Amino acid sequence: MTSLQNRTTAAEVQPRGVLGKLPRYAAGKPPVAVEGLESFKLSSNENPLPPIPAVLEAIADTTAVNRYPDPVANALRAELAEFLDVPMEDIVTGTGSLGALNQILATFAGQNDDGVPDEVVYPWRSFEAYPISVGLSGANSVQIPVKDDGTHDLEAMAAAVNERTKIVLLCTPNNPTGPSLTKTDVEWFIGQVPSDVIVIIDEAYQEFVRDPEVVNGIEMYQKYPNVISLRTFSKAHGLANLRVGYSVSNPELTQYLRVSAVPFGVSSVAEHAAIASLRNFDQVLERVQSLVDERDRVTSGLKELDWYVPEAQGNFVWLNLGENTQEFAALAGEQALSVRAFGNEGIRVSIGEPEANTRFLELCAVYPKRPPFPQNA
Repeated sequence: MTSLQNRTTAAEVQPRGVLGKLPRYAAGKPPVAVEGLESFKLSSNENPLPPIPAVLEAIADTTAVNRYPDPVANALRAELAEFLDVPMEDIVTGTGSLGALNQILATFAGQNDDGVPDEVVYPWRSFEAYPISVGLSGANSVQIPVKDDGTHDLEAMAAAVNERTKIVLLCTPNNPTGPSLTKTDVEWFIGQVPSDVIVIIDEAYQEFVRDPEVVNGIEMYQKYPNVISLRTFSKAHGLANLRVGYSVSNPELTQYLRVSAVPFGVSSVAEHAAIASLRNFDQVLERVQSLVDERDRVTSGLKELDWYVPEAQGNFVWLNLGENTQEFAALAGEQALSVRAFGNEGIRVSIGEPEANTRFLELCAVYPKRPPFPQNA
């Protein structure tokens, strides 16, 4: 067979039909170089600060990369168990919280033997990987629009749960809009959901939260058998490149999650780094607090400029710019700032270095098309 025939045959190979129905994940773009200005990337919710020194030392000391890692990351799970004060058996690691989420979806939601797909309910707009992960699992997405102030519409989400619902996703703080869920609201919601429906509390930005009323997923899983807490080392710990996250749930759930968990999903490099970060968590918190201080400076600055900003409890702010979204993103690019534009919905701006945050505020000071204040603000 000639190489041309090979190419013709390969062209006839088609992916699963679901791929054509799914959105494409759009990672935050790097900033464009502008002469005379230092460029800053504010488009990916990355921690702009490097990992703590102990983490860098742990990475440098990891040399056995020719060997497979522990398939279930026992050392990290033991460290997390002590850190969180939970049984080690309740923790399942994954390649970031997204990898851990994919394991949950693969285990509990998909297409059934009768060909009828399960349903997964989640807020929208929220983390843009949700519809991709749900679709690839074989389940159907049920997207419930967030309110004008960026909060979950929990009543509408509860009403959307039916006999086909297998999982409900709660994102707190919600990415990209910013607000968190309170313990009171989440407990009310759990009370509306059948006990055989899994409630995932996605807490990727949990360490940045300063509202004392915000829900704690660990407390919820300890109280409700159908709750799973989802967390990551990518944000507060600054380990985004190493891809290490985890879920925490009761043994009735973890016994199945271990079957779908990707073997060797967390590398030994990532495991050593995560352990070192946990053992020096006071230093991590110092860096997180510096970002929280910057976040508060940015939100206060925006409010002084008469900009409406939803409650920001993560390491980012949301600008509900609607049809002006792309215009603002282009202007930010001219200032050597990359921001994350979502179609004609709005812009998420990650908290970055102080100079970057100041330049962002300076742009907002001269931009005339401010987002409208919602009626319930």
